[in-house]
Amino acid sequence: MTHRSDTLESFLQATAPEPTPLQREMAETATELSFPIVGPVAGAVLAQVTRLTDADRVFEFGSGFGYSATWFVRGGATDVVCTEFDEDEVQLGRELVADAGLDERITFEYGDAMETVTQYDGPFDAVLIDHQKHRYVDAYDAVKPTLSDSAVVVADNVVRGPLDFETLAAHFSDGTPLPSQEEDEGTWGIGTYLNRVREDDDSETVLLPVGSGLAVSTVTR
Repeated sequence: MTHRSDTLESFLQATAPEPTPLQREMAETATELSFPIVGPVAGAVLAQVTRLTDADRVFEFGSGFGYSATWFVRGGATDVVCTEFDEDEVQLGRELVADAGLDERITFEYGDAMETVTQYDGPFDAVLIDHQKHRYVDAYDAVKPTLSDSAVVVADNVVRGPLDFETLAAHFSDGTPLPSQEEDEGTWGIGTYLNRVREDDDSETVLLPVGSGLAVSTVTR
């Protein structure tokens, strides 16, 4: 018997927007390299968020070879800053983006995203946090001063990935303590991040169970 969640996932995949040739090529490359990408369903959410907020400048914490950036561009962004500490992925991303004629809209920065973000003044209209889970809170706090008044911050992997979802769910349902960072870095990182953004008076957060789970925080200040 097919599980309902599997049926829902298949349904979402089947009804997602048709990928562009570049997105299709990137998805095939990701499969070949066993590299995780946000996928077309979560990607379409990024595009819709960009359209709905009229976002123009975007900063990404962790970009791989730029798959998610193509969805921000698809939504209308003209300046997406990608960050990646794997030099081979940066080079691959630059080549793919250049071949598609998007190199003027998507910039790759090689190195630590936490260092790169200090080199930009902003304002940024949209942000994607998709790097090491235990650094999500640090990323949010680092980029918050650069956010525009209508900015949206999206964090990936808040439902699936390197975390114990049952423990995470129990924490928010009945106050079960999170494991320490040493015990479970991924669960601690995501739980700590969600606590941070949910308690932030300057934003409002909603979780979307698409892809690996997206936490979408909208600036309300």
